[in-house]
Amino acid sequence: MSRNIPGGANRRDFLKSASVLVAAAACAPGTDRAKPEAGTRPARVSSIRGPQLTALGETVLPTTLGAPGVRAAIDAFVAWCDGYEPVAEEMHGYGYADVRYLPSDPVPAWSAQLEGLEVLAQRVHHGSFATLTIKDRQTLVAMATRGVRGDRLPSPLAAGHVAVALMAHWASSPDAWDRAFGAKVSPTTCRMLNDATRKPLPIAGSTAVGRTPQAGT
Repeated sequence: MSRNIPGGANRRDFLKSASVLVAAAACAPGTDRAKPEAGTRPARVSSIRGPQLTALGETVLPTTLGAPGVRAAIDAFVAWCDGYEPVAEEMHGYGYADVRYLPSDPVPAWSAQLEGLEVLAQRVHHGSFATLTIKDRQTLVAMATRGVRGDRLPSPLAAGHVAVALMAHWASSPDAWDRAFGAKVSPTTCRMLNDATRKPLPIAGSTAVGRTPQAGT
């Protein structure tokens, strides 16, 4: 015999409803434990934004994104850089009990690499990196990443160059996964329990194939 809950629902229905609310709360913005609480530290504005980064995004991100998609990918990368907390304690994963910390701030090095692309553009083409053609920018990026090796994109924090970091950040985004599968799979987001078995909705296009020069080539 089930115990009655105020309002006429039985215990099983109550627990089912509570589980849905918990799942929804876990997906709500601001519930990520890795993010600092509001007011615990001042907002940080990175020095990575600017015309060079915009031009770099137009050069290395897939052309299938279109101008709005490229702009959104760049904005998301800048927002991630602004929100990054250097040497923050990592979330404890399975298999280890020791305390681990995130790397130091990568933005200063990436900003210096953007400045390096600008200097390289001035020396090779006697013009600003942002004003060059896509083809000329690709050549300069290939020159700048010649020493960056690897057969796959690393995590952004492990990237040896800002061009690789920008590509890696987008490639790990829900938008990239949706485009690769040709459906709204929306990774890193939670579904409500009632939607768990529903087939993802299709999207136009099936892959995110575009202009992405390989680092070190």
